[in-house]
Amino acid sequence: MVSIRQCNFCGKDILPGTGLMYVKNDGSILWFCSNKCKKSMLKLHRDPKKLKWTKAYMGGTK
Repeated sequence: MVSIRQCNFCGKDILPGTGLMYVKNDGSILWFCSNKCKKSMLKLHRDPKKLKWTKAYMGGTK
């Protein structure tokens, strides 16, 4: 059974066969739904709680 994952930045569901998997040097795995989320977290160091398009902005209730 293939599981549906959640984006580590915005909280959106990632369907099987889509999304980006990023493996850090310490072995931890980060899943991203888009390049926008990957770049926002890793390169721009944005806080998802301050962006209206993330689930963390509304306290994770959406």
